[in-house]
Amino acid sequence: MTGPSARVLVVEDDAVLRETLAEVLAEEGHEVRAAADGHAALDAMTGWEPHVIVLDLMMPGMDGAEFRRRQQTDRLAADARVLIVSAAYDLPTAAARLEADAWLAKPFRLLEIIEAVERLVPEQAR
Repeated sequence: MTGPSARVLVVEDDAVLRETLAEVLAEEGHEVRAAADGHAALDAMTGWEPHVIVLDLMMPGMDGAEFRRRQQTDRLAADARVLIVSAAYDLPTAAARLEADAWLAKPFRLLEIIEAVERLVPEQAR
């Protein structure tokens, strides 16, 4: 990636996967914040506008669907592009219902995440 890094928020309750995704995306040159659930993700976005949100759907506390509804009304984060990563049944329908920009079914390869995030980074963030 050239130029300034994109801001990527990883919202995933599995600690190992969350840390792995954050590390891999940071190695790709992105500025990454990570959160274990929707509440923590909303806190992470305070005063920080992500370009891309990598979002798990099934999480304790505030799940991905509720986070997405709140994120869409957030002044700074409403325009963030969303990549849903989940093992949810009928993921394409869930992603469409939440107006996600892309989705990947778990399990996935790390290269798939990297490529999906790169496709979603807005031109002005490149």
